[in-house]
Amino acid sequence: MTYIVGIDGGGTKTAVTIAHDAGEIALSFTVGPININGGDRDHITASFVEMFEQMINFCGSLENIAHICIGAAGISNPLVKSFLEQNVRDNGFSGQLTITGDQETALYGAQNAMQGIILIAGTGSICFGVNEQGEQHRTGGFGYLIDDEGSGYSIGRDLLSTLVQAEDGRISGTIIPSLVYEQLGLRTVQEIVGFVYDKQTTKKEIANLAPLLTLACEQGDQHALALADRCADSLFELIIPVITQLALSDTPIAIAGSVLHKSSFVREALRRKLVERYPSANLILPIKDAAYGAVLMAMAKSTNK
Repeated sequence: MTYIVGIDGGGTKTAVTIAHDAGEIALSFTVGPININGGDRDHITASFVEMFEQMINFCGSLENIAHICIGAAGISNPLVKSFLEQNVRDNGFSGQLTITGDQETALYGAQNAMQGIILIAGTGSICFGVNEQGEQHRTGGFGYLIDDEGSGYSIGRDLLSTLVQAEDGRISGTIIPSLVYEQLGLRTVQEIVGFVYDKQTTKKEIANLAPLLTLACEQGDQHALALADRCADSLFELIIPVITQLALSDTPIAIAGSVLHKSSFVREALRRKLVERYPSANLILPIKDAAYGAVLMAMAKSTNK
């Protein structure tokens, strides 16, 4: 029996789906992140080792895998593709390999075709679309140092910024500092600064603070509500050029990532902004996830080979 493996390599975790060659899902599991933009190479290498161990245990041998497709965050960095390919080959796979941006595999899974629009807001953020003519446009996704507005990392950073501004008196009347202190197990702003600038602190740890935004919004915190609205503005700004350049104003927009799936305040604010400008547009949940989208892409490439 032969298998196809689809991999969704995000900034926080990597989702893997093993499917039979007809597309039926046989096994799904997760390992650590494989995004080298802001990630540790040793940890990524360990993620690949764990991933391939599980593949071999399930498939019996790598020779039983016909195609591996990786949709990876950070693919804009030209070093990413070669690094990912090297890890795959170092783990003994010599078969057909496709490495592409996770926005493409996410779109494939979300719309069950390489057509339409996908908006992703997880650890990072990106919007990607393809119209009926096959024209593509992508916005965002250029990494946490210069982009990723509206993402989990961006929210976490803004929560930390709110904390220090509240501590020095620039703002008042917010519960955000207490929530952040509690989650991190810290007590002073000095400890917060030490945490933020510690070289061991990862972008994942900053992004892990993002759910606190929802907690604060649920308690009516005005600073949190304003932050959720700014986050929605940033995500809406990602959508506009994709709709405009591809003439997709009537197309449902699939949403993916923890920010959009778990924060109703951000999601509903975004929905209001979208409908106000594009009355025929709407936000929808993906049909399948990005890991299965990678399976579909691999199947399509194998068929067209």
